[in-house]
Amino acid sequence: MYEVKRVIVGQDRLVERLLVGVLARGHILLEGVPGIAKTLAVETFAKVIGGSFSRVQFTPDLVPTDLIGTRIYRQGREQFDTELGPVVANFVLADEINRAPAKVQSALLEVMAERHVSIGGKTYPMPDPFLVMATQNPIESEGVYPLPEAQRDRFLFKVLVDYPSIEEEREIVYRMGVVPPEAKAVLSAAEVVRLQKVASGVFVHHALVDYVVRVIAATRAPEKVGLTDVASWISYGASPRASLGIIAAARALALIRGRDYVVPQDVLEIIPDVLRHRLVLSYDALADEVSPEDIITKVLQTVGLPQVAAQPLGPQGQQVPTGMQHAPAPQQQYGAPPQQGGQQQGGQPQQPPPGVSNGADQISLTKPQ
Repeated sequence: MYEVKRVIVGQDRLVERLLVGVLARGHILLEGVPGIAKTLAVETFAKVIGGSFSRVQFTPDLVPTDLIGTRIYRQGREQFDTELGPVVANFVLADEINRAPAKVQSALLEVMAERHVSIGGKTYPMPDPFLVMATQNPIESEGVYPLPEAQRDRFLFKVLVDYPSIEEEREIVYRMGVVPPEAKAVLSAAEVVRLQKVASGVFVHHALVDYVVRVIAATRAPEKVGLTDVASWISYGASPRASLGIIAAARALALIRGRDYVVPQDVLEIIPDVLRHRLVLSYDALADEVSPEDIITKVLQTVGLPQVAAQPLGPQGQQVPTGMQHAPAPQQQYGAPPQQGGQQQGGQPQQPPPGVSNGADQISLTKPQ
């Protein structure tokens, strides 16, 4: 991230979320007022990582074929050739995405979810890695088209970009006043793919997975967790794609911070950026000026977070000596339901997964040796 910070002053959270999105294979939506380096940050980040990059300026007269491509008739050969659009690149910047009509925005649905385009009955895969980074301006209401719910759900993050501090803005003036710095590529596309595979292997305890699922379920039925006031504010909660996104992003964030395991703080930091654009608010919420952040805060305050143990705990709650703990099986890591009667196959009593006490609330988050 050093190369990016040579160009972008401040905006540490924005730069970190861009890197998390790349490692988690998730698309990113940036929202902020004009002039706060949203587009510059995306362009600089794509340049540092390497790979192909394309920018599409969304305008009201844009059509879907301008994005995904079309078939062109070659009169000399009397046949059609396929011309792929600018979305066929490792990194695609959809600048001011809410200025194009809904049919153009919907053209990105297949590309973002399936990572391929269909033209003339043929399917063309996207290069690997593939990431769509979109920007939008929240303060203008004329000539803009709100993103449909299906489109918003394709984005892993919605990152709110704020103004720089006084010190940061002073540094921007000094740094950009003479010769603007240029970032250099420090990674290749192949190295990014390798890092994505490493991030997908970061350990996540099944108790944290269960916590994420309960948080998402609380956005769909808040009254079941005692949030009757929140129930009137939400028309539709988050989809299962949100649960997948939180876990993938938490793994990437843990890797960036030098760990091979996820801690609760990683999950708590990720949840607002994953959920704020997925909640469909009711008219009551709009009338009461309730924001998605207000709802997310209430949900996180209600759903209990697992407690962290200082060291891994054994089956009876005692501390396990270093080197004695074992990695949980996949079904344990992701919280498979216990068999009937607390029995495993073979008639042996079922023990809690490594690192979980009999209370199932206190967990050890260190990756087993």
